[in-house]
Amino acid sequence: MFEFVNIKDGIKRVNIIRVTKDVWMKITLFSLLLLTVVSSACADFSRNYLDSHPLQTVAVNNLELAYRIVGQGEERPKVLMIMGLGGSNVAWGDNLISRLVDSGYEVMIFDNRDTGASTRFDNWGQPTLWLQLLKHSLRLPVNAPYNLHDMANDTVALMDSVGYSKAHIVGVSMGGMIAQVIATRFPQRTSSLISIMSSTMARHLPAPTDLAEGRLRELAEGDAKAEREAAIRNRGFYPQTMPRHLMAIFKTGDRSAEVATIEASTLVLHGADDGLLPPAHGMHTAELINGAEFVLLQDMGHNIPTAVIPEMVRHMTQHMQSVDLAIKP
Repeated sequence: MFEFVNIKDGIKRVNIIRVTKDVWMKITLFSLLLLTVVSSACADFSRNYLDSHPLQTVAVNNLELAYRIVGQGEERPKVLMIMGLGGSNVAWGDNLISRLVDSGYEVMIFDNRDTGASTRFDNWGQPTLWLQLLKHSLRLPVNAPYNLHDMANDTVALMDSVGYSKAHIVGVSMGGMIAQVIATRFPQRTSSLISIMSSTMARHLPAPTDLAEGRLRELAEGDAKAEREAAIRNRGFYPQTMPRHLMAIFKTGDRSAEVATIEASTLVLHGADDGLLPPAHGMHTAELINGAEFVLLQDMGHNIPTAVIPEMVRHMTQHMQSVDLAIKP
């Protein structure tokens, strides 16, 4: 992973250490994740419907998790939504959640550990990204206060606390990774799995595209930094937690072998224009899971555009309804 160039000319010996492309790809990945949030935050967004439902907290695994239940009804099938890197529960937005509720589902949304109103790990500090990503590239352990398995355990403990014996597990980006872990390790709690613009983090999968990097780099420039930061927070994202969430992903590593054991009925949704986690990431996930359905959504990148939500909800509800009908007595 390193290239050592030795100059033996009688004058000096120089060791030139070249950090691999893999390392810089992962550093770029973090930057793109952050800037993608900026891009999404600046789009039209409403959270009034979600905010109208009380934010509750529960103690699990020696921390507090904040959550909301929307469309509550004893007879309604349960859907558990897991947000991605640095995102709180309201980052889902009104449009997507209200459509699921209107389709007859009770939906629980929550803040992962270390973001939103859940227990934060700010006292742990921030990782030195270049060093930790270099260690990951060299297949050495990275420093992180938790991993995706811990976050999956939190989620199942939350289900226990609110009385969800089973649920359709839906995750986006990092949340999709956590959802995959739940489907792997807690199959009895997984009615079905819906993995959205996510990945197994297999090392052979493609890096972010140059086009995505170039477009998003432009968002980091200019005089509107404060305005963008305010938009990010209104959108429900917490940039200061993103480095630790990213380290949780890399600490967990490639989950391909585990994902291949998933037996739950699975739907994989991915944006055709996703330059951050290109469609091959979603295709690889679907290929590993027996019987999984893969849907490539046009005009969608590593975000959930308003115009795509009706089609996305249609695929989600058809998938969940087919599972619910199959298990009815």
